[in-house]
Amino acid sequence: MAKKCWRLKQKQKAKFSSRKYNRCSITGRRRAYIGRFGISRIQFREMALNGEIPGVTKASW
Repeated sequence: MAKKCWRLKQKQKAKFSSRKYNRCSITGRRRAYIGRFGISRIQFREMALNGEIPGVTKASW
């Protein structure tokens, strides 16, 4: 889990546009962010396996 102060800082408007960065909306994780879903890879995997993300299925071949 990310620190609470980092989450709050990220929600504020950046002074310069190049300082913006993405965070997971659930955990606040900064790395491995999937922009299409707005969450980190770890949360994406858990939610996909639980069927909480429509249209996403586990690959098998």
